[in-house]
Amino acid sequence: MTNEDPIRIDQWLWASRFFKTRALAKAAIESGKIEINGMRPKPSRAVRLNDELIIDRQGEIFNVRILGLVAKRVGAEKVSELYFEEEDSKKRREDERKLRQLARLTQPQTEGRPTKKQRRQLHQFKNLS
Repeated sequence: MTNEDPIRIDQWLWASRFFKTRALAKAAIESGKIEINGMRPKPSRAVRLNDELIIDRQGEIFNVRILGLVAKRVGAEKVSELYFEEEDSKKRREDERKLRQLARLTQPQTEGRPTKKQRRQLHQFKNLS
């Protein structure tokens, strides 16, 4: 399962299930959401064992160390063998998830799109203020 040959970072991110497609992994790398050992890589950059990655995936930040290199996508149960995530990283992500849930509770809940009458009322309210 762990091969000593270097693997492209976009391929490793896809194979280790951080991103659904290699195209999404490549886009994240190019937009600066991925760091390897503190540096912004190109999608073709090779990763090696024990490289430190910081992965920002839609606001969730993962601090991981690479333990295994694979070129093909693996099952969800085998993903834990590919990297080690630090405990403070897991705790920080869990805390941020709870904050997002609480923030969602403070927003008004609607039952879909407004009706024509409600839309008129919204436009009238916005024009008055």
